[in-house]
Amino acid sequence: MAKQGKKYLAAAQQVQQRDYNLEEAVPLVQKIKFTKFNETVEIHLRLGVDPKHADQMVRGTVVLPNGLGKSKKVLVIASGDKIREAEAAGADYFGGEEMVNKIQAENWMDYDAVVATPDMMRSVGRLGKVLGPRGLMPNPKTGTVTTDVAKAVQEVKAGKVEFRVDKTGVIHAPVGKVGFETPKLLENAETLINAVVRAKPAAAKGKYVKSATLCSTMGPGVRLDTTRYNAKQA
Repeated sequence: MAKQGKKYLAAAQQVQQRDYNLEEAVPLVQKIKFTKFNETVEIHLRLGVDPKHADQMVRGTVVLPNGLGKSKKVLVIASGDKIREAEAAGADYFGGEEMVNKIQAENWMDYDAVVATPDMMRSVGRLGKVLGPRGLMPNPKTGTVTTDVAKAVQEVKAGKVEFRVDKTGVIHAPVGKVGFETPKLLENAETLINAVVRAKPAAAKGKYVKSATLCSTMGPGVRLDTTRYNAKQA
């Protein structure tokens, strides 16, 4: 493990080795920030699921009430009137087959989310190896394959976050910026956790939220008390 710097160690010393409730953890993460840039605040949730089993996969989306602190660049791949709809809704890039070709030819990645209409998915499917590993592949389950492109663009711009359990059973998700007002960051974090709790698969048995950590991009983690989130499942 890399040796931690003095500033990191000084920040870590302010975190007690105990579980904090969210109302304590959010202002603490903001207080111990030591970098000059406005770091992203992330939540990491270790779940009591085995994602190798399809019936224990946890994924979904949630619109954070206070956004993520930056506007995401959205690419819409559509046809006909849907391209004009995407432009009117504020999409940063929009087009049809030419967008698929541009990504393939140039490995073009200057966007944060991709929305596609169902009729374009045959072409978009060719981009699986490029978009898939980056979590950008459009999917009906996350509302990014849709005929209502305007709604999809607006939700992404408003701060829609996609969460998905990784192969180790952990969800990693952003909830805002360190510089947010504390109540707004707290509301975002609570919204994200509650969405994950609601997404509990019926096949998951025992304790669902095994552990949770809140941290900024560069800062030390603050352990969260998961009691109330597991109580909601009781």
